[in-house]
Amino acid sequence: MQLLKTLCEFPAPSGEEAALSRFVLDYVQEHGPSWRTSPTVVHDESRFQDCLLLVFGQPRTAVFCHLDSIGYTVRYGRELVPIGGPAAPVGTRLVGRDAGGDVACTLAVSYFEDEDGDRHARYGYEGGRELAPGTSLTYACDFRETETTVQSCYLDNRLGLYAALRLAETLEHGIIAFSCWEEHGGGSVPYLARFIHDTYGVRQALICDITWITQGVRPGRGCVISLRDSLIPRRGYVERVRAIAAASGIPHQLEVEGIGGSDAKDLQRSDIAWDWCFVGAAEDNVHTPDEIVDKADIASMVALYGVLLREL
Repeated sequence: MQLLKTLCEFPAPSGEEAALSRFVLDYVQEHGPSWRTSPTVVHDESRFQDCLLLVFGQPRTAVFCHLDSIGYTVRYGRELVPIGGPAAPVGTRLVGRDAGGDVACTLAVSYFEDEDGDRHARYGYEGGRELAPGTSLTYACDFRETETTVQSCYLDNRLGLYAALRLAETLEHGIIAFSCWEEHGGGSVPYLARFIHDTYGVRQALICDITWITQGVRPGRGCVISLRDSLIPRRGYVERVRAIAAASGIPHQLEVEGIGGSDAKDLQRSDIAWDWCFVGAAEDNVHTPDEIVDKADIASMVALYGVLLREL
C-alpha cells in the first residue's frame, strides 16, 4: 500500500494536476522498463496540458483515469470556494502553499438564507495567517491501513490511479489515459478521446474511478460494474464487460444509480461513437477526509482490469 499512500498524500485539486502528472511520468520512466510491455508515453503540454497517455502494443480499449481531487480555493476575507463537491465536517484540517510558504488551517462553515429563504453553506478557514486569494487547500492526509481496509482522503481517485499503474505492469495492448478536471466538471476527455480515436482507431473505454457504498453495493464483495448512473451506457457493450467478468470468476457486483457521473460524460456526449463502462471499487464516506475501501475490492479491481483489457 506504500504506492497508494504516496498518491493519496499528493495535493492535486482540479486545475493543479501538473505535479501529480510529473510523478506519474517519473514513475513510468523508473518502472516501465520492467513491465511486460514498455509503453509509448504521450505527453505534450501544448495539446494535452497536464494529461498524459500510456500506449501499449496494438490498443483496442482505452482506460480513462482522472488525476485530480476535490478541495477549496481561497477567495477573500478567509472565505473558501469549493473545488468539486467536498463533504468535510467543520474542523477538518486543510493544507496548502502560497507565496509565504506552507500553510495549515481548519475548515469553518456558516449558513445563510437567500432571497427565497433557501439555506446555503458558506465555507471558510480558521487558524494561521491570512492566505493569498487563489491559494488551493486540500485535506491533510491521514492514511490508515488495517488488515482488511485502507482509509484516507482522496482514495477517489488515487485508488483509480493506483489500479491503473498496477494494470500497466502486465498490460500488452491498451491505452491508459490520465485526465484532469473530472471533479469539477471535466473538460480534458474530449481532446484526449479525439486524439485516441484519430490516432489509434480506439472507441471503446473503461472508466477507472471510484464509486459509492449503497444499499445495493456492499464492501468486500468485489469491484463494481456500473450499469448506469446519471448517464446510460450502451447495454450491448456493458453486457460484453459483464460476460467477461462472469467468466473470470473474479468477485464483482453490479451498480444501478440515477445520479453521479465520471469522465464517461464527455465520451457519451462526443461526436464519436464511444462505448464505455464504469468499473471501480466502492468507498464509504465519499469526498471526506475519511474515505474507506475494503482491500478485497481493491484486489478485485486490479485483477478485473487485467482480464478486461485482455478480452475486450
